[in-house]
Amino acid sequence: MQIKRFISVIAILFLFPALYSALAQDKTAITAEWIYSDEGTAADDVPRFTWLANSTAILYDLRQPAAERSFELFDPGNGRRTPLLDMAAALSSLQAIPGAPDSLESLDWPDSFDNAGKQAVYLFGKDIYLLNLASAQFRRLTETDAAEKSVRFSPDGKRLAFVRENDLYMYDIENAGEKRLTLNGSETLLNGTLSWVYWEEIFGRQDIGYWWSGDSKALAFLQTDESGVDLMYFPDFKPAVPRVITQRYPKAGDDNPIVHVGIIEVDAPAPKPLWMELEGKEYEYICRVNWLPGDRQICVQTMNRAQNELDFFVVERQSGYGRQLMQERDPEGWVNINDDLYFLKDGKHFIWQSERDGYAHLYRFDMNGKAVNQITRGEWALRTSSSGPFWLRQAVTAVDEANGWIYFTAMEKSSIERHLYRIRFDGSKMTRLSKEDGTHRISFSPDARYYFDTYSNIRTMPSLALYQNDGKRKLVLAEPRPELLAKFDMQYPEHFTIPAEDGFPMPAEILKPRDFDPGKRYPVIYYIYGGPAAPTVFDAWRGTSLYFDLMLLDRGYIVVRFDHRSATAISKKLENRLRGMMSGPRELEDVVAGVKWLKSQTYVDPERVGIWGWSGGGSFTLNAMTRSKEFKAGIAGAPVSDWHYYDTRWAEAGMLRPQDNPEGYEKTSFVKTAKDLHGRLMLVHGTYDDNVHPQNTWAFANELIKHNIRFEMMIYPMRKHGFTDRPALIHRYNTMLEFWERNL
Repeated sequence: MQIKRFISVIAILFLFPALYSALAQDKTAITAEWIYSDEGTAADDVPRFTWLANSTAILYDLRQPAAERSFELFDPGNGRRTPLLDMAAALSSLQAIPGAPDSLESLDWPDSFDNAGKQAVYLFGKDIYLLNLASAQFRRLTETDAAEKSVRFSPDGKRLAFVRENDLYMYDIENAGEKRLTLNGSETLLNGTLSWVYWEEIFGRQDIGYWWSGDSKALAFLQTDESGVDLMYFPDFKPAVPRVITQRYPKAGDDNPIVHVGIIEVDAPAPKPLWMELEGKEYEYICRVNWLPGDRQICVQTMNRAQNELDFFVVERQSGYGRQLMQERDPEGWVNINDDLYFLKDGKHFIWQSERDGYAHLYRFDMNGKAVNQITRGEWALRTSSSGPFWLRQAVTAVDEANGWIYFTAMEKSSIERHLYRIRFDGSKMTRLSKEDGTHRISFSPDARYYFDTYSNIRTMPSLALYQNDGKRKLVLAEPRPELLAKFDMQYPEHFTIPAEDGFPMPAEILKPRDFDPGKRYPVIYYIYGGPAAPTVFDAWRGTSLYFDLMLLDRGYIVVRFDHRSATAISKKLENRLRGMMSGPRELEDVVAGVKWLKSQTYVDPERVGIWGWSGGGSFTLNAMTRSKEFKAGIAGAPVSDWHYYDTRWAEAGMLRPQDNPEGYEKTSFVKTAKDLHGRLMLVHGTYDDNVHPQNTWAFANELIKHNIRFEMMIYPMRKHGFTDRPALIHRYNTMLEFWERNL
């Protein structure tokens, strides 16, 4: 009976679309205020987790009300979840400490857990607090005027390392003693913490400036001299005589920070760094530092200024001497940094991700740097499945030496999906383990027996499940929660491809109104990012960006995304097309071809096409609106308007130095093409954007003023590159909606 009733309702709605339309009108409209409410931001949450050394895990269920959250110990063998912390007792203990926070409803995720899951460390205010999870008792470890940061446990959980006033410290937990490990930290000399360009471009917005040895007795660390790096200035709007914030930021072609690697034996009575010596080899960047099995050596990766040579050195812990292991080169472009370097416990081999054949694949090498065999191969690429910055690359999720398997994520099935695979060390028996179409974000247990899969696709909200290493699902920990969106008239994008001028199929997605009429012409809004190997089209849940697109849909727009070929991440060959001319005419050819194809569709109003993007997408909006006449309106958020204004590491990877490629910098400067602006433009920027400095927008706006070209501008006082406060995010979305309504 229930089935018959359901079929009858569907038949009625199919035969009488007006009735369906009336029902749909009863739905609640999505607003910017809802998107950035507690309800909106939590709708697609799944539990946080971390694996422990014994291959159990700690869970923290974000789906629970804040006052009811706590830490649980999860056993993947039997699926049991047991309380790990008495949250009320822990909060009571914390609030009994003078100067500690006294208004917390619950504890959030800590700065670090120890590997055994017995302790957690928090930074509250300027100081470090240690939580014993079993006793639910807090200890305050520091009480200084200076702030501590970058605090992490040693592998054995007996020590903490942290940075204070740009010096590296160690805290002995058992003996409650602090030891200063470096003595010369200053405003421009940094020990164990990163300069801005390293934090942003090399380590992916993580302050990873030191590395514990596996025996917990030594620290390898970066020392950075920024004294030669230019200062940037950010005036606040308060107090009455505003404060001025400074930042060390190397602009393209200028001096970089000078970096060295040191090793400190933390048990020495007077610790003193041992500095690495690299066979007289000069370098510009230090890209990665890894301890080898046995803790007697570290591997240091260095890169030259042109970024087309990445050298590997094995440095001895006792002497600091480093011998060159091998070199990765890309004479046609630049070498991408990745985190897929695994030294095997047999002491004879290592695994490395390389793009030497034009695609990101795995190779096995011996300890002389000689290639033993290529492990993965084909016209597809390995690709990380994590949700971090796109320039972080770590596709290998586990290396199981005992059983001879390597587990990794890749785009073998589709460039818009991310799947889990496993393969033998010799390249045989490659198998796809993930089954459902979409994106699988994978995290393996240390023993490689189990993994968590955070799964979603374009129509399915995220879920969290536990799997065995053969791909068999063992337990679902968190199902998708579409009921949280039931009050909205949810619609979902369709995936397809748009042909470039030469027929290259550009991945695309389109959102059409539910009552879409193919005989009607709709205005179109095109979202773009556009950077090399930085796709915007995924078969994954988009959350916030989808909700905003639905707000546009409610107002009668069709919303489109598509990636030009260099942005797809399909191959290094496609990325290298941009060498010397990044965010320039080569990418624009694909974009214009795609937009012209859209305009040829009967349902698109060719006179009402808009474009917008943030950061690289803001740059591309300026590119498209000054070098073509395809767009009626556009919004450029935090755009780089001239590569001279951006940092050395990113700008020079694609463009080389200005002194080496003056023509390329000239041809990619939107300041130079501002006079050719076509269509109505709004510029958006935060005045404390320490990534893409406001001078980019000021320079472009000044050129428009010089040529008497009208434009709109929205400036957000003291906001950085990625807005984080809700008022600014809500205001920005509502401002954008009004702009489209006025101009499209």
